[in-house]
Amino acid sequence: MKIIKFLKDWTLIIAIITGIAAYFVYTAIPALQPTHHFALKAIELLQPMLIFAMLFITFCKVNPKKLRLCKWHPWLLLFQAGTFTAIAVALMLMPHSGLRIVLEGAMICLICPTATAGAVITKKLGGNVNHITTYTILINIITAAFIPALVPYVHPNPELGILNSAMLILGKVFPLLLLPLLAAILLRYLSPRLHFTISHYSDLSFYLWAVALTLAMTVTTRTIVHADVAIATELGLVAASLISCLLQFWLGRKVGALYNDKITAGQSLGQKNTVLAIWMGYTFFTPITAVAGGFYSIWHNVINSYQLYQHRKLEESKNENK
Repeated sequence: MKIIKFLKDWTLIIAIITGIAAYFVYTAIPALQPTHHFALKAIELLQPMLIFAMLFITFCKVNPKKLRLCKWHPWLLLFQAGTFTAIAVALMLMPHSGLRIVLEGAMICLICPTATAGAVITKKLGGNVNHITTYTILINIITAAFIPALVPYVHPNPELGILNSAMLILGKVFPLLLLPLLAAILLRYLSPRLHFTISHYSDLSFYLWAVALTLAMTVTTRTIVHADVAIATELGLVAASLISCLLQFWLGRKVGALYNDKITAGQSLGQKNTVLAIWMGYTFFTPITAVAGGFYSIWHNVINSYQLYQHRKLEESKNENK
């Protein structure tokens, strides 16, 4: 049990180190060079499957009767959709901007849905699990709609028209973000016993996330190594991810405080499904854009670790004063 607790406590660091090391070890073995193309294709296929599985298991734990729409939900949804749209419009008006890649990285960090593990952290911090679960579902719907609607205009595919690009992106996003929810709801009513069994294996989504994050860091490392962009652009992506992270945690808590739910709102807006962000980066934009999602993963976990530390200190202080 101590080993499992250690792995859970340090999953982020372990996943990052393993993902980075795996890339350099793998590419350093000459005998494996012929397999590089196959390995990349395998990861591209495996990543969305892992994301689907994580969301499906998470949604199987959701009881529709306990979902609650809060007054702060529309404001945060409006912020995510609004900032994503505003940057998209700016890039449409300035298609040759030198900040294009950095702004695309910011777009990913802003529209990315709430992390599947968001409810776990929120519960530990004393927030409302039902409220963040509801927001997670809503932002997945918003993301599934806005990505195919705007990305073809921001990052057009020269081989496809706008409509064909939109349909292609919709075909990739809809099954990934909405089908897990629909499948979980159908399973609840068609096979309650199987649904009950899956919902009690919630820890499985944690291990799937660990694998997905490791693969995501491997892809991100490969992208940085092979990136044909200026170092200023890479540093710009790092800065964009940090600013996006700090802004969203701060704004979420500020808006949530107006409705006595600042912890839940802060986690809903700030804690992201960064594996999905990385996947969106190298799938729909320029591969180097995925770096923004990779660094966002570091920033939001640092903030979460600090918040948990502060919460533990507060609880210990309360216990001492009793």
